[in-house]
Amino acid sequence: MAMCPLILIADDDPVVHESLGLYLDAEGFGHVSAYDGEQALEMVQSEQPDLMILDLMMPKMPGTDVCRTVRKSSKLPIIMLTAKGEEIDRILGLELGADDYIVKPFSPREVLARIRAVLRRFSEPAAADESVVRFPQLEINLSNYQVKACGQVIPCTPKEVEILHMLTSSAGQVFTREQILSRVWGYDYFGDTRTVDTHIKRIRQKLPQEGVPWGLKTVYGVGYKFEVEQ
Repeated sequence: MAMCPLILIADDDPVVHESLGLYLDAEGFGHVSAYDGEQALEMVQSEQPDLMILDLMMPKMPGTDVCRTVRKSSKLPIIMLTAKGEEIDRILGLELGADDYIVKPFSPREVLARIRAVLRRFSEPAAADESVVRFPQLEINLSNYQVKACGQVIPCTPKEVEILHMLTSSAGQVFTREQILSRVWGYDYFGDTRTVDTHIKRIRQKLPQEGVPWGLKTVYGVGYKFEVEQ
C-alpha cells in the first residue's frame, strides 16, 4: 500500500465527492472520482486505488455488479454506500464481497473512521506461521485468501475467509456475533447482527457437511464456534 493511500469514490452525487474529498484531503489521503459504474471499473484498473467507496445505486452499472466484477479478480477493499438503509441491501453488498457498508446520510468523519479501519486490517497481514490454519481435509490461507476443502479450492469472499480463519484459529472457542463483527470488520458494530448469520450460512453451504471431522456449530443464544471431533 502506498504511503498516501488512494481512495476511489464511486458515486453519482457530486455532493458526496465534494464532502468526502475535503475530509480526505485534510487527512492526507489521495482520491479520484467515478460517477457511474462503468467508469468505476475502468478506474479500478487505471488508477489502482487502495480502497473504493462504492454507491449501491449507480448509473450504467449498479454497485452490486461493480462489486461482483471486481471480486472476480481483485481483493480491493470496498466500502459500500446505500441510501435505502434496508437490511437486504446491506447484506447483499456484504455477500458480494464488500468489506463494509455505510447508510446514507452519513458523517464524513464516520467514513474516514471506516476507511482507516479497513486499510489498517489490510496493511497488517497475519504472521506467516499464523496465516495458514490446517485441519484434516481443510486449509484456510489468509495470506492469499484461499480456502481448500477435501483438496478442492472453495470460492469464498474475503469476509467469509476471515470469519472462517478466525473461528478455526480458536477451535472450540465460542464467539458471539458482536465479537465476530468487531474482529472481522475491524470496528465496534452497533447494528443488526444478522449479517454474521448470513455469512455463516453461506460458509456452511460451501463447505462439505459429511465425511469431515469438523464443522461450524451454532451455540444457541450465544454465537458460533468451529468444532473438531476428538
